[in-house]
Amino acid sequence: MTTAVLIIDMQNGFVHPRGSLPSAGRGLPYMEAVTAANVALIAAARERSVPVIYTRHVYRADRVDLPRMVADSLPLHPPALLRGSWDAAVIDELAPEPGDTIVDKNRYDAFLYTDLEVVLRARGISRLVVGGVVTSVCVESTVRSGQQRDFDMYVAADATSAPIAQHQPALDMMATLFAAVGPGSQMLEWALEGRLPTVPVAAG
Repeated sequence: MTTAVLIIDMQNGFVHPRGSLPSAGRGLPYMEAVTAANVALIAAARERSVPVIYTRHVYRADRVDLPRMVADSLPLHPPALLRGSWDAAVIDELAPEPGDTIVDKNRYDAFLYTDLEVVLRARGISRLVVGGVVTSVCVESTVRSGQQRDFDMYVAADATSAPIAQHQPALDMMATLFAAVGPGSQMLEWALEGRLPTVPVAAG
């Protein structure tokens, strides 16, 4: 199997109404529909024996691993995305199953300072169908990074969310240079068929 589904940061802290960020007025739009799209994508992957990989954005209790630019923006009471906490856990609707892979990260790019690439190479995975949050931050950062590492990237647009002003521009940018972008069901089919993302050639 050369395809995997990568679900980015669908955690209580980002998604659940009582999570640290929604509770602080920083919830994401259309999360009911986005969660349902992720449920459907994961179910379709499991039916095809496609591996499912989750990322969790987590920080140490002493917060020493927070990037300086975000250190002052995360809720402190309770601490946001604390490693091992309910806030940092994947939401119940998407709960990982035995055999799934979980990659913890503390930067937007899921490849940076993690073993994600090692896991993918070891499994012979070269195509990633990506859902999750936030479209314009961790999703886009990971998609760009994966494409630069020669993975074929497919973004399940209906399974992603960001602030409204950022969501579509991020999808458009990824579709321009870094990935195929479309409904999750179509992207999974394209990846399994080996249909490569088609992007224009651009000079740096």
